[in-house]
Amino acid sequence: MTTRAESEIRRRIVERGPIPFAEFMDVALYWPRGGYYSAAGGPAASGSEGDGPFGPGGDYYTSPMTHPAFGALLSVQLYQFWLLLDRPHPFWVVEPGSGNGQLCRDILQAAKSLPDGFSDSLRYLCLDRSHQWASLLPPQSIPVAADGLPLRNVRGCVVSNELLDSFPVHQVRVEQGSLREVYVALQSDNSSGDDRLVERLGEPSTPDLAVRLQQLGIKLDEDQTAEISLGLDSWASSVAGALEAGFVLTIDYGRRAEDLYSAELRPRGTLVTYYRHTQTDTPFRQIGRQDITAQVDFTSVVNAGRRAGMEPLGYATQGQFLRNLGFDQLRRRVTSTPMPVDQAVANRAGILALTRADGLGDFKVLVQGKNLPPGVAGLPELWGFSQGPEVRDLVQGLSLPLLSPRHISLPQGWPQSAVQEFVLDDLMNGPFGDT
Repeated sequence: MTTRAESEIRRRIVERGPIPFAEFMDVALYWPRGGYYSAAGGPAASGSEGDGPFGPGGDYYTSPMTHPAFGALLSVQLYQFWLLLDRPHPFWVVEPGSGNGQLCRDILQAAKSLPDGFSDSLRYLCLDRSHQWASLLPPQSIPVAADGLPLRNVRGCVVSNELLDSFPVHQVRVEQGSLREVYVALQSDNSSGDDRLVERLGEPSTPDLAVRLQQLGIKLDEDQTAEISLGLDSWASSVAGALEAGFVLTIDYGRRAEDLYSAELRPRGTLVTYYRHTQTDTPFRQIGRQDITAQVDFTSVVNAGRRAGMEPLGYATQGQFLRNLGFDQLRRRVTSTPMPVDQAVANRAGILALTRADGLGDFKVLVQGKNLPPGVAGLPELWGFSQGPEVRDLVQGLSLPLLSPRHISLPQGWPQSAVQEFVLDDLMNGPFGDT
């Protein structure tokens, strides 16, 4: 059955001819009357599990849904940001793409345990394109339906968690030594009599694609496919325009450019699709009902930030970042707390997943800063990149983060085929011990 998003894509192709893949992806994900993330789209409209594309009833998991320790440890880093800005009141945390607000909820809960009146100064702004999540947000948050960051004079931190990977990307490919762009076209299917969506190569829709590769010093090999997110510059400009002084905390899966565009490791690019926790890699099916995503080019994120007036302050894997913020200490507290066996297994599975090197732990964390006070402008040692002596006491004083009904239980929530190996390897070999 043709979805409304697919109908819109077909209408555009009939009217104008083949469209760039970036336009296809934008409609599939964000078209107001049928995109994946819109109230009229796929799982966001289905009401399954009440949380749209997130969790057991959706298509993928995020770190905040996996265990509240993620938000608790981020609150420790936000506390240091607040100190470095000389304890502003209010201290704004702005989360674009906040979805069902789980990260907001966990950060606000943990902040109550941090000293010096941090929680009283904290104001959390949840931005999303749709009003659909407003009823799920914690009462202490401030929901705003907006596309982008229509803000000014923010002193605090912009938190981007798994946001940039959903930006529409242009796909390019080298053909006979020339850079070509992937377009989406219609082709007659003789077997069914219907037109089907297919790829077509054509001249690049904008010279910015070649410019981006030149800026990065990247030369693609013959027949190599790659994704380019041209929206990163406008994103950086909007963040810098909103931020009077403070930090940008970006957490996402991706790589530096020289690794991301490796012809040896990623000759077909990184674009993937997910439907019901299964990687399908079929963007022309389930249009508007499945997630489409590509890895983030962190080199371009840094470059775009610099052009907008934001300097990089640190870069690490999520596993390294969380460990510097006291992950191992918090994990021991969680796994040593007496609780029923099923809860103990679920909490251990969730918290371990946050730092798994072959999973969420390989996500990247980038911190950028703008207009920092003179005393800290010279690249301060942020705790997430170089654990400070204060971290241990702060983590010990946090209220114990344990799974709630709003989170997922990995042993119960994942389809059995997706979790079986994880359970056998990481749970059954002593579910209450340390690893």
